[in-house]
Amino acid sequence: MLKIDNVTMKFGGVIAANKFNANIKKGQIVGLIGPNGAGKTTIFNVVTGVYKPTEGRVIFNAGDKEHIISGKRPDEIAKLGICRTFQNIRLFKDMSVLDNVFVANHLRIKSNVFSSILRTPGYRKEEKEMLEKSLYLLDRVGLLKERNEKANSLPYGKQRRLEIARALATDPKLLLLDEPAAGMNPQESSELMEFILNIKDEFDLTVFLIEHHMDVVMGICEEIFVLDHGELIAQGDPEAIQNNQRVIEAYLGVE
Repeated sequence: MLKIDNVTMKFGGVIAANKFNANIKKGQIVGLIGPNGAGKTTIFNVVTGVYKPTEGRVIFNAGDKEHIISGKRPDEIAKLGICRTFQNIRLFKDMSVLDNVFVANHLRIKSNVFSSILRTPGYRKEEKEMLEKSLYLLDRVGLLKERNEKANSLPYGKQRRLEIARALATDPKLLLLDEPAAGMNPQESSELMEFILNIKDEFDLTVFLIEHHMDVVMGICEEIFVLDHGELIAQGDPEAIQNNQRVIEAYLGVE
């Protein structure tokens, strides 16, 4: 589904990612881990069009054909079926919970600005469908009762779920989660793992996630890529990663 081919990202003299390669298959949950500053979010930013890679390319199989997406705008990439959440939650904080999800539906809307102003029958039909879809997604993430509350009034864990619901409203094929368990206690992390597994199956998703909570990574990821100072130092299943000496040294240091 996603091929990251020899991607290098430089900022002046700083190499944030160096010749990174990864292949992600449809239906997988894949983890990207590494110490702080390893280049993980840089890779996400390249995949989602925030950065154009200095070298290399990213190829996405949208189902009908392959697309070279490196260099495309974020909105073009989102329309192909890639959506993400952020390390620092980026909700529309002064909007309601419902409106945060509702607005994401506009990525797929067929009506134009004139039909929305004139409120044509076609636009009203789409608006009704968007509302029903938004309410369904809020129900699936356990936030239906809070639909009229402001987004910034939600507890931290529920804000994370709202951000995921907003991403799901874009009908993604590939969902990128940037530290979804950040700030969560062990009970919340366990619930998050079950939640990710459930939405992967229900919405037929492929999931690519960055996470520092090793219990989450080892609990749900089928394959893991490990970055250190922009370099890929290991990849494999959870057991192989746990026993990889270079990974242990990257996290714990060497005597």
